[in-house]
Amino acid sequence: MSVNKPMDIFGGWEDHVEKLSENWAKTVSEEDIVVIPGDISWGIDLAEAKDDFAFINALKGTKIISKGNHDYWWSTISKLNGFLEENCFDTIKFLHNNHYRYENYGICGTRGWINETEVPADAKVLAREAGRLETSIRSAVSEGLEPIVFLHYPPIYGDEYNYDILDVMYKYNVKKCYYGHLHGKAHKYAICGERDGIDFRLIAGDFVHFEPVKVL
Repeated sequence: MSVNKPMDIFGGWEDHVEKLSENWAKTVSEEDIVVIPGDISWGIDLAEAKDDFAFINALKGTKIISKGNHDYWWSTISKLNGFLEENCFDTIKFLHNNHYRYENYGICGTRGWINETEVPADAKVLAREAGRLETSIRSAVSEGLEPIVFLHYPPIYGDEYNYDILDVMYKYNVKKCYYGHLHGKAHKYAICGERDGIDFRLIAGDFVHFEPVKVL
């Protein structure tokens, strides 16, 4: 990929590119929509991330990408869309203060953040992320769509509940939430199942063995 920082050095990530490519080819069609909730490249800017985008663009289906905590290449939405257009990456879209329709559902989401409200800087970022999530969900609901939420950070981790994010989902009666970020030993604290009326699912690459997860 663009940056010489291979993931294969981490446990559970051996040959992940080959595994993902093979599983994607077997499970995804050109008509499918695949949501990728962040962390797609080690590149610190769009130029460094270009090869990773080219790899994703070549995969089958329409890919909707939201921001992860390692996506330092992320810029303004106008610059991101301009980058896609300039490079003819025509199978990729960005999820940021918006939603995408799939049948009667709205694909919604944002990055999220850590649940550290006692730290002023983190509390500010978390409040902003909660606002972005509400903007995304509200845009789907306004069109009569049922929102499905995709986050990078888990809104529940073990016995810790991030209510800044959760309260937004409760408000709009969200039923499904998919998230990433957790790897390796952190998997054991992941919530996979129903909590407070929401079905939570961890879809981090190493957790799902680099096989796309069917949502609908």
